Amino acid sequence: MNELVIALGWAGLCGAMALGAIGSIIGCAIAGQAAIGAMVDTDSGYGRYIGISVMPSSQVIYGIVIMFTLQREVTAETAPALFGIGILAGLALLFSAVRQGQACASAIHASKTKPEIFGLSLAPAAIVEGFAVFAFVFALVLAGGIPA
Repeated sequence: MNELVIALGWAGLCGAMALGAIGSIIGCAIAGQAAIGAMVDTDSGYGRYIGISVMPSSQVIYGIVIMFTLQREVTAETAPALFGIGILAGLALLFSAVRQGQACASAIHASKTKPEIFGLSLAPAAIVEGFAVFAFVFALVLAGGIPA
């Protein structure tokens, strides 16, 4: 039984980074596809579209920092906390990156048709980013309570 608990602890230790990376991949792909479509339809503003399409990549950075923060000896006592914090923070990062990619795709579509709303169209993506930051900070605070 201890082996399973320790294996789950290792999964949690790496889970935040892995799940954040998966979400960033999906989110950037969604927004990137919208950027490519916008570049085909417009004659300028390409840099804006590419810039927006990479916004979901921040979640993998949060996951990497969480992974390094959780770095400690994995024992039967620390494994449940490592698993819970890593996996749940990772899932929050995954879903926020995917949803942020969708919000970015919408912003790209809106701003190609009506360029004057470019800044306003980023607000939903920024709000989703805020939730990722909440999960990130919460994971860091909780990780501070795990015995080293």
